[in-house]
Amino acid sequence: MHELSIATAIVEQAEEIARADGVDGVSSVTVRVGELAGVVPDALHFAFEVARDGTALAAARLVVEQVTARAWCGGCAEEFAVGMPPFFWCPRCDQPSQDLRSGRELEITGVEAVP
Repeated sequence: MHELSIATAIVEQAEEIARADGVDGVSSVTVRVGELAGVVPDALHFAFEVARDGTALAAARLVVEQVTARAWCGGCAEEFAVGMPPFFWCPRCDQPSQDLRSGRELEITGVEAVP
């Protein structure tokens, strides 16, 4: 389960952010996870609960914002959802796209301090 290594990295980075801000505890961490990032949100939540024990995030919650995978069709000049499993053919003109615009994100977008 690679989500545990991802959760551990999230906890470590959130702790660094909190320390840099002079904060002793973290109440929540928000992450954006793309549909094609290869991360199962439920597994990430479970792994986060394990990884946060004994850290400044011991009582923190994980907020996962899922990002839909979208590609760009140069022929139509339109963006379209690629779905899961991904299908990179434009539904309008039936041409393949090689321009993935979103869906591979895996990033921390917010760390909220304990009030």
